[in-house]
Amino acid sequence: MRKIYTVLIAAVLFSSCAKNLEEYNIDQKKATVVPAATLFTAAQKSFADVLTSPSVNTNVFRFYVQQWTTTEYLDEPRYNLTARPLPQAFWSAIYKDVLSDLNESKRIINADALLNADIKANELAQIGVMEVLAWSTLVNTFGNIPYSESLQISNVQPKYDDAATIYSDLLVRLDAALAGFKPAATGFGTADLLYSSKAAPIASWIKFGNALKLRLGLIIADKDAAKAKTVIEAAAANVFTDATDNARFPYTLSTPNNNPISTNANKALTTRTDYIASQFIVDKMNALADPRRAGFFTQVGGAYVGGYYGFSNSYANFSTMAPRIAAFDFEALLMDYPETEFGLAEAGRRGFTVPGTPEQHYNNAVTASIVYWGGTAAQAAVYLARPDVAFTTASANYKETIGVQKWLALYNRGYESWTEWRRLDFPVLSPPSAANAPAGQSVPAGLSIPVRLIYPINEQTLNGTQRAAAASAIGGDLVTTKLFWDVN
Repeated sequence: MRKIYTVLIAAVLFSSCAKNLEEYNIDQKKATVVPAATLFTAAQKSFADVLTSPSVNTNVFRFYVQQWTTTEYLDEPRYNLTARPLPQAFWSAIYKDVLSDLNESKRIINADALLNADIKANELAQIGVMEVLAWSTLVNTFGNIPYSESLQISNVQPKYDDAATIYSDLLVRLDAALAGFKPAATGFGTADLLYSSKAAPIASWIKFGNALKLRLGLIIADKDAAKAKTVIEAAAANVFTDATDNARFPYTLSTPNNNPISTNANKALTTRTDYIASQFIVDKMNALADPRRAGFFTQVGGAYVGGYYGFSNSYANFSTMAPRIAAFDFEALLMDYPETEFGLAEAGRRGFTVPGTPEQHYNNAVTASIVYWGGTAAQAAVYLARPDVAFTTASANYKETIGVQKWLALYNRGYESWTEWRRLDFPVLSPPSAANAPAGQSVPAGLSIPVRLIYPINEQTLNGTQRAAAASAIGGDLVTTKLFWDVN
């Protein structure tokens, strides 16, 4: 009798747990339905990761602007883009891990008929700003890209849209996002890892969106000054006003949410010794007695010593990144106050109407950068008093004055530094060559610092016709092909 009861109880439990056999094929640890907020968080992290990672498989831009160089592996500082699938990794990270997640998050929000209208408006506007940020990164990397027909599962061979046309549309989309914000309401709440800790997160997002608008306006300023003027003047009064406005991604002390640099350089996680400071940036900062050196680099024998750019180096003989940069919880900056202040300085110098003077904004930018990296306002004042740093005397060319200091302030933000170098043409950088080779080392002749990444190799197979048309339209799928806004 006891056995009969046992069988009956088991049968009841079985029937209550599974209505049909299909339920046994559901993996409870792999969700098929994801909340919009989770997708938004994932997109923010993926974007921060791809721009922060020092992995040579994904992000080599610190090498291109000669902030860092390598000790042993020379393909990346010598601009080899086919030895590893680097263009594919960067392309996929933004399309698949950022834009696709944002697109699906947007779809879920739009389909939610019960969500408060103002909260919905804020969430869609937050997505809108992140989408413009991600799309502009792709355009600024490759030129013409799949855009209007992208992210459609029914179209696996989307056309490549004209980069300038995309940029114009992104500015329209950014304006729409900014107009959609409802400051009195909430948005994604704690799912927003950039600004949820702020007392007024939506107000911070409005500043972030306008700072992005300022950035995009400056990028097209040499190509279309009239349009840039309109864009910048509309944004200038509403951008970041101090370092508390920084768009910062907060990494944690625990993997896998730690700073990606720590994964590749922190001795608690790796024994690799791949990255050292480049001789070019160290020599420049030594010549200026720059107070940020201690925040950027370690010392060797009481001095800051940069390695030979694009050549083999002994790790022990040269400065590497300061411990703070490789810390598990060192934040990623997607945009910051110094960048915005340099932008306003440049806009004013171009003759655009912005609050304040170019010199005031330049001084604010340099001071804020020095303070962020551990210096003081007093040190910044001494630094700015140097004739080779001061706004009015450092150079007769404002692009050089701003370009050099912005390059320094964008240390550890290799991608944005690369974009600014291409746009302003300063500092003057040279590729590895026989002329700067250390004794006993050689380098292939004719190297050129890339001004764009080539299209992913697998696009030739998966979307060959459209990729070929895009390559022809931009003047060739080459690292030397300038993007539409890079006219100087």
